[in-house]
Amino acid sequence: MQHDLIIFAIFIVFTGAAVLGGLALYARQSLLVAYIALGALLGPWGIQLISDASLIQEIGHIGIIFLLFLLGLDLQPQNLFRMLREATVVTLISSLTFAAAGIAVALAFGFAPLESVLIGATMMFSSTIIALKLLPTTELHQRHMGEVIISVLLLQDIIAIVILLLLQGLSKGVMPWRDVGLLALALPMLVAFAFLFARFALLPLIRRFDTIKEYVFLVAIGWCLGIAQLAAAAGLSLEIGAFVAGVTLATSPIALYIAESLKPLRDFFLIMFFFSLGASFELPRLGDVLAPALVLATVMLLIKPAVFRALLQRAGETAKLSRETGYRLGQVSEFSLLIAVLASHAGVLGLHASYLIQATTLITFIISSYLVMLRFPTPIAVSDKLRRD
Repeated sequence: MQHDLIIFAIFIVFTGAAVLGGLALYARQSLLVAYIALGALLGPWGIQLISDASLIQEIGHIGIIFLLFLLGLDLQPQNLFRMLREATVVTLISSLTFAAAGIAVALAFGFAPLESVLIGATMMFSSTIIALKLLPTTELHQRHMGEVIISVLLLQDIIAIVILLLLQGLSKGVMPWRDVGLLALALPMLVAFAFLFARFALLPLIRRFDTIKEYVFLVAIGWCLGIAQLAAAAGLSLEIGAFVAGVTLATSPIALYIAESLKPLRDFFLIMFFFSLGASFELPRLGDVLAPALVLATVMLLIKPAVFRALLQRAGETAKLSRETGYRLGQVSEFSLLIAVLASHAGVLGLHASYLIQATTLITFIISSYLVMLRFPTPIAVSDKLRRD
């Protein structure tokens, strides 16, 4: 029975995506928006063709893991480490700015101080999946931009993980300072292990059998998921582990073949992820939080591009790259959804505030992806002039 439900769910998702995606292209709209709208229409709060979106969400999460792995394959380690140093100041100042703006809006709408702080905290992050899904990697301009974006997103992920650890501690009545300390050690240890293992074991193995493409494909998937699981066991995110796995193979001549081979698999899972985003939002609750969500989303959509542009220019990036990067990072993150749910379960965030965060995140997802697709090169642009993979 479960097997039949999975097949039916996949059929609904991809048949519906093909139909609605085609209509979206004719109307010159974003495919990502079509996938989210389809989830809202067919999910448990729509006409209920799919009554439980959790399974699709879990399957779709694999797409994010592959997305980070592929981005890692395109980035040279020495360039990434240099960019991380530059991005530290940018990430810290921007995160504090966005948090302060979110707190101010929440207080203005009458939320309690603690809830306002948590709402502000969820505004600090940009969406990994939106920023990277819409980023081409075939031009040098976009490759450097990818290094900048990845550096900021990685540092944001670490901040988000610390917040999640603190929320888990609050739910248990203790502050997990020990876990936070171990987290600070986990990332460099993971990076060191991955680079050493790849250099002395994995890459020699790939070179030995690189003429057998199927074997290289299997090794790449195993390496990606293996390091992702190791990262999760160390208290980091699966996404960070997958990205580290990709970077360790970036210098290998086989990296291009691996990247091309995994793109269809990545897109399969990402379609399911975006569908699950729309399906998981409780549409009847939208009216209760629509006004504050629209205000908060508008504030974030306005200040995020401006703040990133100003900070990146001060860090030495060109005006053109800083402006484009600001728009590509101009939304709220899927991490915000996770923090909202966990904080609600911990009893430190009310349902009203949780729905506000979810609604704001989805609104910024839709508008931000639409703005990026209209203005800048993306792999799924409607315009032939802007379509870049």
